[in-house]
Amino acid sequence: MMHLRRFCIFSLLLILSGCGAGETAATATLQAEQAKQAQQQMEQLKQQIDQANAANTQRLQEAIDQAQ
Repeated sequence: MMHLRRFCIFSLLLILSGCGAGETAATATLQAEQAKQAQQQMEQLKQQIDQANAANTQRLQEAIDQAQ
């Protein structure tokens, strides 16, 4: 009877620790995916900023050329 009780407690502890490990792995995977998406968004924003800067530079040059 005592062995059965110890076995049940041990099994329960293993199950609970396994749930925590699975949750930790899932959280890490989710965080990695979010980091990847954030990196992609940063790259897209950088491209948009570069395009806006190029357009502004072109407009400025056109304005300077017209002023001369």
